[in-house]
Amino acid sequence: MKAKGFPVVIQRLKYVASDLVTTAIAFMLFDIARFYILHEELPDTQRLIDYLTTPKLICEQILIPIALLFIYWLSGYYNRPYEKSRLHEFITTFYSALFNAALIFFILLINDRGPIVSADYLLICISFLLLLALTYAGRLIITTTTRRHARKNNIRHNVLIVGDSIKGHDIYKKLMRAKTLIKYNVVGFIRIERKGKEYNTALPSWELYEIEEVCRRENVDQVILAPDNEKDNLVLEMLDRLFPLDIPIKIMPDTLSYVTSSIRMTDIMAEPFIDLTSPPLNDCANNIKLTFDIIMSAVILILLSPVMIALMIAVRLSSPGPVFYHQERIGKKRKPFRIYKFRSMYVDAESDGPMLSSSEDKRVTPLGKVLRKYRLDELPQFWNVLKGDMSLVGPRPERDYYIRKIIERAPYYSLVFQVKPGITSWGMVKFGYASNVDQMVNRTKFDLIYITNMSIALDLKILIYTIRTIIRGSGV
Repeated sequence: MKAKGFPVVIQRLKYVASDLVTTAIAFMLFDIARFYILHEELPDTQRLIDYLTTPKLICEQILIPIALLFIYWLSGYYNRPYEKSRLHEFITTFYSALFNAALIFFILLINDRGPIVSADYLLICISFLLLLALTYAGRLIITTTTRRHARKNNIRHNVLIVGDSIKGHDIYKKLMRAKTLIKYNVVGFIRIERKGKEYNTALPSWELYEIEEVCRRENVDQVILAPDNEKDNLVLEMLDRLFPLDIPIKIMPDTLSYVTSSIRMTDIMAEPFIDLTSPPLNDCANNIKLTFDIIMSAVILILLSPVMIALMIAVRLSSPGPVFYHQERIGKKRKPFRIYKFRSMYVDAESDGPMLSSSEDKRVTPLGKVLRKYRLDELPQFWNVLKGDMSLVGPRPERDYYIRKIIERAPYYSLVFQVKPGITSWGMVKFGYASNVDQMVNRTKFDLIYITNMSIALDLKILIYTIRTIIRGSGV
């Protein structure tokens, strides 16, 4: 039986419900402590029950746990409900409790008190200890219960090993000895070489061309690459083929060179593995990036709605055709999506097939030149960000037609599908638009540099440079 016997969503909701209940209890106990510590500043006739049932405290008791729950989500704790160690669970809970205790102080205590005194420090310590103890206790109960249930019902992750080799079978043995929350069930091996040593494991093996079908048929949860020698092209081929299946692809850190240079490490079976399908951004930073994307795109769409309405009218009057232009692009995990722009070209501009644009492109309308110069044609893409297809910052989304051409010359381009494409990118800031495939390949290098060095600070830097590009009118 495989790990999907435990639906990820249900497991995540268990942690959310536990955090909500334990945080509410912790905050109620904090209010009780606050009553007794600050009793000298309260009316002599006020009893504990009167204090706890005041409208202000009832409102706090409802809203504060919900607000703190958002912090728990932001920390990344709920991202991978089955990939937890007790140590990681405690560390994440510790820092979340510390941050939330500080948040309670700045939201509540600092407004109720004058200068900071010893009572304030005591209340901060009490809120921190209560949040840490109760929240961690609830999480630990769920994690321990899940571990016991998984062991009792033999629930396992289905794993496919690419490489019927010495390294592949060494990984197989380690997986069988792994002490993890969910055990591993190796469904078989994919043969890389035509001929090789025979291994007595009683497990099936398949040819490389069958890998997609095997993953679907065997309900594979993750793929582990285990070539005996450095095979960058093989790994990149696997990424390109398996990204659409949305299956984690992992590899030993000593296997490759530039492919694994700065990709995020994960810990499975007490061995460090590199997850080729996840960017180097940790779960907390990834959630912050997502939150920033949603808030900023919503704000921009609202604030610039008058500008967008004016542009809609201008595009409609400038030339015959629709106001918006949409086209299929390839996004994260190689999933296609519809990208939206203000139309900047004449209708049927690609009647002869896919064509890249340039600064002197005669297909661009007079208004379109202005839109492209200041990148106003890309304003509707904030809707793509709000939908979750794109991010504010990320590799430029391309069409499948050009992706195939790029991969023929630069197989490492497959790595860009680890992340969502962006409205702007390091490649667009440093290189700009590409008018041929060679330029697209050169621009790809900047996108890979971005993925290698992903951070919130880098995103902000790219956004600042993008704003400067728009103000200068050097978008084309």
